[in-house]
Formats: sequence, C-alpha cells, structure tokens
Amino acid sequence: MGRPFIVEIAESEAQLKKSLQQARSASQKERLQMLYWLKCNQVSSRNELAERLGRDKATLTRWLNRYKRGGLESLLEVGKASGKAPAVSGQALAQLKQRLAQRHGFGSYGEVQQWLCDEFGLNLKYSTVHQLVRYRLNAKLKVPRPKSIQQSPQNQAHFKKNIAGDEGVAATIRPGQAVALSVPG
Repeated sequence: MGRPFIVEIAESEAQLKKSLQQARSASQKERLQMLYWLKCNQVSSRNELAERLGRDKATLTRWLNRYKRGGLESLLEVGKASGKAPAVSGQALAQLKQRLAQRHGFGSYGEVQQWLCDEFGLNLKYSTVHQLVRYRLNAKLKVPRPKSIQQSPQNQAHFKKNIAGDEGVAATIRPGQAVALSVPG
C-alpha cells in the first residue's frame, strides 16, 4: 500500500472557486481546479486526480510541491524561457551600428560577415548576419545604384540644368500626362 494522499490547502473553497472563475489562462484554471477538487474532497487518490485532469502523476506531484513551497502564487506562476543569447552584443553590436551608420558602410552582407570575423572573431552564418543587420538593426547596405556604361556626364549635367531651370514647365505637367524631353546633341 502506498503513502496516503493528504494535501494541506490553505485557501478556502470560496476563495478557490472565485480564483477559478477569474483565471485567464488554461494552465491556471487546471491548477486551481486541482486544488479545488482536493479541498472539496472530490478526489481521494493521486491516480484519480491524474485521470480527471488528464495529466501524469509526476506533473501533479511537481505542481503540489510548488504549492507546498511557495503557495498559490508559486503554483500559478508561469515561467518564461530566457531564449538563446544574441550572437552579436555589447561592444561588437555598438561598433557594427556605428559602421552601418557611416556614409560608406558595407556593400554586402558578406562584407559585414567578414568584418565581424576579422574584428571580433565571430564566425556567423550569412543568414544570421542578414537577419541581424536588416531586421534587428533596421539598417540597409550602402550599395550605389547601377549606372549604364553608355551614360554621358555632359548629357546628365545638361539635363539636370534644364530641369532645374524650368520651374514653370514642371508646374504645368499633370499626373499621367506624357512628356517629351529633347536633349540637344
């Protein structure tokens, strides 16, 4: 024969019932329901309680031990996983932010990856560097727009000069209207 199943519950039936009605999460309701059944003597064994709740006996033992150690607050406390530590933090992160803010920062994520390896000895995957720079730091790489090799600097200067000087022309152009510009050659 096993040990007797006796649990001392400090809260009254009315308090437990009220707490059960006000509980927000399913895990809180489940744990409060366990205490309520024990307080009202609706269950007489650990097996019966495990069957009613649909939980393993070891889980119920762990919950009851938490309740014995810290009371109702400890039982209803929901733990939060700390998660993985960031790959780049502290001084490395500060210097990376500073370098990304410069006018001539990085041209590719591969350059960032190589810089982190050279400066701080961090061997990170390309996808990790991309996620860090693009989404966590909200930074964009400093890549110049592509230019055609057929572009003429003289034509560009003339075009910019004529557009900037023709303020009246720009005011009369309506959205969706076709405009023909001629560049003297």
